[in-house]
Amino acid sequence: MFVDKAKVFVKGGDGGDGLVAFRRELYVPEGGPAGGDGGKGGDVVFRVDEGLRTLMDFRYQKHFKAPRGEKGRNKSQHGANAEDFVVRVPPGTIVVDDDTGEVVADLTRHGQEVVVAKGGRGGRGNTRFKAPNNPAPAIAENGEEGQERWVVLELKVMADVGLVGFPSVGKSTLLSVVSGARPKIGAYHFTTITPNLGVVELGDDRSFVMADLPGLIEGAHTGVGLGHEFLRHVERTRIIVHVVDMSGLEGRDPFEDWQKINEELKLYNARLAERPQIVAANKMDMPESTENLEQFRSRLAEVSPDTEVMPISSLTREGVPELLYRVAELLESLPEPSAVEEAEKAGAEEGVVYRYEPRDEHDFTIRRENDTFIVESESLEKLVKRTQFASYEAVMRFAKILRNAGVDKELRNRGAKDGNTIRIGEFEFEFFEGGSEAYLYDDE
Repeated sequence: MFVDKAKVFVKGGDGGDGLVAFRRELYVPEGGPAGGDGGKGGDVVFRVDEGLRTLMDFRYQKHFKAPRGEKGRNKSQHGANAEDFVVRVPPGTIVVDDDTGEVVADLTRHGQEVVVAKGGRGGRGNTRFKAPNNPAPAIAENGEEGQERWVVLELKVMADVGLVGFPSVGKSTLLSVVSGARPKIGAYHFTTITPNLGVVELGDDRSFVMADLPGLIEGAHTGVGLGHEFLRHVERTRIIVHVVDMSGLEGRDPFEDWQKINEELKLYNARLAERPQIVAANKMDMPESTENLEQFRSRLAEVSPDTEVMPISSLTREGVPELLYRVAELLESLPEPSAVEEAEKAGAEEGVVYRYEPRDEHDFTIRRENDTFIVESESLEKLVKRTQFASYEAVMRFAKILRNAGVDKELRNRGAKDGNTIRIGEFEFEFFEGGSEAYLYDDE
């Protein structure tokens, strides 16, 4: 079974918690804070392994979670960072964020890596909070949560040459003749339902990879038939060999077949219309093929005079060596695969300067639901998760940060009174007005 699309969940490891500790060695009075920082959580890393050919493994395992970092230690020792969680993927895998549709990575080379879910930072120990006005703080932070998301993996076959055409035009037979591949071949439509790859070796030490791709039908660009399951693989090929049945035994017109397939390629991706193409006029051993070929050439000259047509017969191997040598010559004249891939990426312009735009860490919004005030802020939600509310000093530090950010002032303006519930993320607090200052206390 060939699996070329999968949806998986990835989560980076959480950071280790910081530690509250103090030096207590003999003869060291008032030793001061000695709590270390927590270790960083592991990243989820996708690494290309050229030994893989499908996404079959992701059909049975859909969740990948990296280990968390170790907690901080006493004597100001840093907790160990967690190891990365490495997931092997086949070459040609595209990683897409399921929520945003953004392409995270396009993995093509063996050993290429990309971090798809970053591990969280470790929390700071109380050593980090030492200050002249607070020489013995009892404050530490929890580790930051690791990044988590659903990603979609799409596999596009990595081949130099792609064989396209209607079903039963002889693509699989041609591949079996020119390479060591042994695709399933039958005298009926859609014998090939998954891409087959074969290495074509010429006598002059040249070689290339050829892919027999599943047959197309009208409407494939909208998903009809094998549709997108086929078309996504054509995008990877550097040259298209369009196999056309010149015998006309099935009552189809060869030229109309050629037009329909090209139209489907163009509608799916306009760049495919610009891809170098050679027409392999197959089944020339059949009685009416010669006459059909002449008509095909004359009609083709009217719409695409530069398209090269090479008559072959996969059965008798007539014209096959000439086709292979022509393909090899054309491949040598094209840019390297990396250059082709870069050209296809959505238009990165040369000389673009990326500038850092500072983000307001105290940007927040407040909305009210009955007697509950909900504070929405990405930075404050992270602060809540990192605060260890079992420590009184940590609670006071948290309240001070909110006060400096203007949260309590805005709550008063919105009508918050003593006893009202304040929610930040998954945590709820009680609002208390004391004198001219407002304080937030954890309900727990």
